Amino acid sequence: MTAWYEKSFGSDYMIVYRHRNWEQAVREVERMSSWLSLPGAAKILDIGCGTGRHSLALASLGYCVTGVDLSEVLLEQAREHDKEGQIEALIHGDMRRLPIPDGSFRATVNLFTSFGYFEDEADNHRVLKEIRRVLTENGQFLIDFLNPDYVRNHLVPHSRRVDGPTGLLIDEVRKIKNNCVRKQITIQPESDSKAARIYEERVCLLSLEWFEHALAEAGLAIGRVYGDYEGNTYDQMESPRMIMTGRVSS
Repeated sequence: MTAWYEKSFGSDYMIVYRHRNWEQAVREVERMSSWLSLPGAAKILDIGCGTGRHSLALASLGYCVTGVDLSEVLLEQAREHDKEGQIEALIHGDMRRLPIPDGSFRATVNLFTSFGYFEDEADNHRVLKEIRRVLTENGQFLIDFLNPDYVRNHLVPHSRRVDGPTGLLIDEVRKIKNNCVRKQITIQPESDSKAARIYEERVCLLSLEWFEHALAEAGLAIGRVYGDYEGNTYDQMESPRMIMTGRVSS
């Protein structure tokens, strides 16, 4: 049986998330990278790089960036966007088994909730262990995740919109089940429901306490937690994001 993330992160993903802003990604990356205080030209691994928005933004700041993603479709888009070859490499791979040698990177980033996809908790633990494995002994990490309590209190159960360039209707139904946000996405021409394409996305609602324990088990420690892209302090009930920075444990 095909896992949801193997089906959902294809060509239709780019239609559903067309509204994501590249210029905004640059501003977010500039701010988040400053929280790590990395030296110039530091080697960074972007885990779950998708179409390369954040990888390109990091590369434009002078870092030596490698992106890895499970979706060949999204990686091909990233290659098309990287016409000047600013990104060092774009690699096909599973974040649970990164095709990267040990100790290769000064920092890893995992952005825009590219974590918590696996309902088997052991798989989410494996991702953190892989982050530790590919980091140098003085390596740092940044994980940009949703804030579970904020999501529970602000979940929008249903939304509909029309994609301008294609005219396709995008219908999204969201619910929380078994401590995961589950979103069913239906894409179809407005006049032809028989032509509908249906996808599901799932993200586990992992708490800060979960991350603290799981990161410690992996040999990593949280340094600071931010509540949004502006750098405000994390508040469990009010912050929209849970952006964790830290480093390899001593």
